[in-house]
Amino acid sequence: MARIAGVNLPKNKRVEIGLTYLYGIGLPLSQKILSDTKVDPNIRTEDLTEEQVARLREVIERQYKVEGELRREVLLNIKRLKEIGSYRGSRHAKHLPARGQRSKTNSRTVRGNVRRTMGSGRKPPAQKT
Repeated sequence: MARIAGVNLPKNKRVEIGLTYLYGIGLPLSQKILSDTKVDPNIRTEDLTEEQVARLREVIERQYKVEGELRREVLLNIKRLKEIGSYRGSRHAKHLPARGQRSKTNSRTVRGNVRRTMGSGRKPPAQKT
């Protein structure tokens, strides 16, 4: 089983797709890493040799920020925005969209899928006896 940056890659997927399970690696970066390490992108992760896994692990850990390190950097960036009192920081603090989207409608995922219309959250009527 291939384990890179503390994440087990799925066994029966192509390596190209399996690498995208790492936080911070998308499909284009995955393809670039595979071309740099000369690993066939069509091979399944369970068929990787130990030497190929070691090459992938070394390139990813040496050149790219992934998983915990990247998450920590993103959280520190958001914390910095809040501390300096920027508009974006205040939007993050209020759990509202930070990039100019409208918030009268369409911001349910940021707000936590709260539906504040008249019919939402109604209990079903009592059954007839």
